[in-house]
Amino acid sequence: MKFGYGRVSTTQQNMDRQIDLFDRLEIPKDNIYVEKLSGTIKNRPELTKLKSTLRQGDEVYIESYSRLGRSLKNLLEEIEWFNDKGIRLVSDKENFDNSTSSGKLMLNIMLSFCQFERDLIVERTLEGRRSRGRYGGRKSKTQKEIDFVQKLYDSKDYSIQEICQMGNMSEKTLRKYLKSDKEKDNEIVKHIEEGLSNGNN
Repeated sequence: MKFGYGRVSTTQQNMDRQIDLFDRLEIPKDNIYVEKLSGTIKNRPELTKLKSTLRQGDEVYIESYSRLGRSLKNLLEEIEWFNDKGIRLVSDKENFDNSTSSGKLMLNIMLSFCQFERDLIVERTLEGRRSRGRYGGRKSKTQKEIDFVQKLYDSKDYSIQEICQMGNMSEKTLRKYLKSDKEKDNEIVKHIEEGLSNGNN
């Protein structure tokens, strides 16, 4: 069975080109899942809903890679999910089809580039810290350094070991500084409450 997934980043962007593709492919309207939100947002309700509907042998069509993945790493994770479930994934713009030999070759090349990119980022970060004399030692971490590792952690693109390397800290130290989503939410609520309290004074 054919399905379509479309996404635009804002309400101002037009979905017509993606809908036109699904119409051209004669995908039933009930099998089209679209959403208007930024690709950087991890939680995508319509994509989750689509995944829960799919069965082995189904086909999913997207207008381009950018509609599916938040980053190269995330895109590859999504493609591998479809592969593992035995679902055909076709991207119109890149002419990608995970069920073909060329599609599988392209996936392997992308995986290699992704790992290469990650290795380069880790290496450059370590070199930069060494050049500034910040490699090793037990100095207290600055707020800038704490924000840096928190950003890496929140991106979901790096392992704990890679973040420790780039942040020049042990896993124990890293976990001491990292904030969970719940803790960050509590901070936001606290700031709001303080603002309301000050406004009433």
